[in-house]
Amino acid sequence: MKKVVLASGNAGKLKEFGQCLVPLGIELVPQSQFVSEEVEETGLTFVENAILKARYASQASGMPALADDSGLEVDVLGGAPGIYSARYADSNLKGHAKDAANSAQLIINLADIPLSQRTARFQCVLVYMRHATDPTPLICQAAWEGVIMDSAQGDHGFGYDPIFQVIEKGCRAAQLSPTEKIAISHRGKALSQLQRALAQN
Repeated sequence: MKKVVLASGNAGKLKEFGQCLVPLGIELVPQSQFVSEEVEETGLTFVENAILKARYASQASGMPALADDSGLEVDVLGGAPGIYSARYADSNLKGHAKDAANSAQLIINLADIPLSQRTARFQCVLVYMRHATDPTPLICQAAWEGVIMDSAQGDHGFGYDPIFQVIEKGCRAAQLSPTEKIAISHRGKALSQLQRALAQN
């Protein structure tokens, strides 16, 4: 198995990505094995932040790196929370508590907006960097359309999944099994692109 460092400490992402890359002979290793701090996300786009994270992880580990920068774009909010999705509530909370705070903040900001105008999408940008100075990293991008609801439902997933109504399924992202989610989500579609790209390299 070829080892690749995942530029994230998110256990959900490590599991989700890892399952998809095993068939390619790739074993994902968490960045936390090499460095305790995460790089500061100073980019203004998902692409910029994913490149920053991949380069940092590759430098720290001396290995190829995979980075993901994902977020939620709500149309009526001008694309917010966008690249600030993970820190939208500006809290010091961690894990599920932080996810819940971010979702609660979004619901507050949409309080006067009817459901028909709450269209949104998850965006995912994946960057695969062969080494820290890779001049041509692989970049894959995909989106997942939905609507933001007023209350949380479902026990699966993470982040905004409990309030993200999946249009084609008629349920929340958090009500989908991991297998169902990866088949249609932004991250699943971007991973499929990456799988094809890596198989050709």
